[in-house]
Amino acid sequence: MDNSGKEAEAMALLAEAERKVKNSQSFFSGLFGGSSKIEEACEIYARAANMFKMAKNWSAAGNAFCQAAQLHLQLQSKHDAATCFVDAGNAFKKADPQEAINCLMRAIEIYTDMGRFTIAAKHHISIAEIYETELVDIEKAIAHYEQSADYYKGEESNSSANKCLLKVAGYAALLEQYQKAIDIYEQVGTNAMDSPLLKYSAKDYFFKAALCHFCIDMLNAKLAVQKYEELFPAFSDSRECKLMKKLLEAHEEQNVDSYTESVKEYDSISRLDQWLTTMLLRIKKTIQAPVFVSHLLRERWGRDLLESFPPFPPRESRRPQWAGGSGGQHAGAPEAQAAGWTVTLCSRYIPCSLPIYLSPHRCPSPPKPAVQNL
Repeated sequence: MDNSGKEAEAMALLAEAERKVKNSQSFFSGLFGGSSKIEEACEIYARAANMFKMAKNWSAAGNAFCQAAQLHLQLQSKHDAATCFVDAGNAFKKADPQEAINCLMRAIEIYTDMGRFTIAAKHHISIAEIYETELVDIEKAIAHYEQSADYYKGEESNSSANKCLLKVAGYAALLEQYQKAIDIYEQVGTNAMDSPLLKYSAKDYFFKAALCHFCIDMLNAKLAVQKYEELFPAFSDSRECKLMKKLLEAHEEQNVDSYTESVKEYDSISRLDQWLTTMLLRIKKTIQAPVFVSHLLRERWGRDLLESFPPFPPRESRRPQWAGGSGGQHAGAPEAQAAGWTVTLCSRYIPCSLPIYLSPHRCPSPPKPAVQNL
């Protein structure tokens, strides 16, 4: 289809609308129906915008809708002005995402001024989606989802509010704002427990909250799972709860194979989405072999210290069975201790709960500050 004809027709309509506006500003038009000419100009601008849309000239269409919106404001027709700003925003989405956001924000200002908070919330979601997909600014997307949730809550649209909050929680977790995500998942999960229709989904929210706890600390996750089982007994029998317990056990044993097998087993029945995959991989990365301090010191001091260490104990003696919490003495490596190793948890030096083996033999002086500052 030839779009040039539609575009030429739209340009002619724009010229006609501009003449109407100009004529409305004359002295005699002010006395005899100047407002009617502005109303006619509004209609002509809207027709021109639709012609531009047919010609796929999205920027021109958006500008024409904006012109119509400004004239509606001049006539104190707020609802029509907001509608035109929304139409302008939808047109600009295809050409200029930032301008689309500006137009939608103008519409939101009008709707909130009119007390139409449900419609305003809907357009905040539209802005959040633009930030998600076009501008890739997740922080701003989160802000608009939160604002939308606030408006929906104020209008008692709790289901719509929860949908927005779940988007916030998902992105917060990906940005490592785990406590924020936990608070939302627990809030939505607790609300879902009391609803016969939503009760089944509560286990998913508690599962996600537990994963966020796991990313912070394994002990946090254990305590959270216990709390969720007491709060929602049906969670105990869910596949999600059983998976969490297997993952906690694998992490405590530092057994990557067991962790991977548990995830594969779950995935074979319930496919993992991108969010769950990301979170599970983050947790998996904390399961690894004990850290050789020699490697850390070598990077710090520029010398190879491997030769200064006694033979490393066999793997079966290195199971992370420790007593006394983070930084306590490791009780699962008697052979290492017999060989002269000092066995402790590396959480003194780096943020994880892996056993670390320090040799007292021929370490550069002073070794301890060097490790602590890494």
